[in-house]
Amino acid sequence: MPVPAALLDMSLPPVIHDIDERWTMAYAAALGDLSDRYLDTTRPDGVIAHPLFPVCPEWEAIVASRSMSEPLGMTHAEVLTGVHATHDVIVHRLVRPGDRLSTQLSIVGMTDISSGAKVTSRLTTVDQHGLPVATTTQDAIYLGVPTDNVDQPDPALPPVIQGSERRGDPIMTTVDVAAGAAHVYTECARIWNPIHTDRSVARAAGMPDIILHGTATLAHGITAVVNHRADGDPELVRRVAGRFAAMVELPSTITVKVWPGNKTPDGNITVPFEVYNSAEVAAVKDGLVVLGTSP
Repeated sequence: MPVPAALLDMSLPPVIHDIDERWTMAYAAALGDLSDRYLDTTRPDGVIAHPLFPVCPEWEAIVASRSMSEPLGMTHAEVLTGVHATHDVIVHRLVRPGDRLSTQLSIVGMTDISSGAKVTSRLTTVDQHGLPVATTTQDAIYLGVPTDNVDQPDPALPPVIQGSERRGDPIMTTVDVAAGAAHVYTECARIWNPIHTDRSVARAAGMPDIILHGTATLAHGITAVVNHRADGDPELVRRVAGRFAAMVELPSTITVKVWPGNKTPDGNITVPFEVYNSAEVAAVKDGLVVLGTSP
């Protein structure tokens, strides 16, 4: 059946997570990002989490939202057609061990596009003091499954990122992605979706084999931007946006292109990037990282 209109404007109860060093360090290690900022617990202010770490506590809220679809009439097979299409996260501050994070998901938009229903979710994560940590807006596309005659785009889209133009020559880096990289990322991020670890499920979903998580691919791009355009300081990251456009098969080698940053009127720097799979197709397309000038 179609993606039900009843999902629109649905808000789920907050999901609570206590963040410890084990989780934040494991996430960075799964990416092969061995920065002292993520791993050296002797640092005076302790370790911090990778800028994309908010996807970890967000996952449970996403799973909960999917579980609401079947009671409203969607089949399990239809729910599984949903693919992560876009990701846009405003980083209010980096996550730190000791945080108690509360994440709430709302479905804020739904419309039909040529490939199926596009459903927009907003995930808001705050700390134990109620202060904002991350605000994520992401689109899922239910391939071949239409909406229930709904046409309501997100009424509060994140602001357009200024300075997205590509100028000059990009820095290019490669990352070898091991055959077991998706299994490692699954356990370290605590994001379990069987298309990334179970060959039979992946093939039943029409994929050639298991594939790397889109958020892992995106995180590799962020790491390259931090290393090459932020002097290795992840605390400068203010926002990340990108579109998932192709699969990363395992094992393989991905290539990250990072263009020079563009200064914007608000004093920030916008850095364009893309991540290409081994077939030289953009797996993360139109990527942007906004960097501030100080933590």
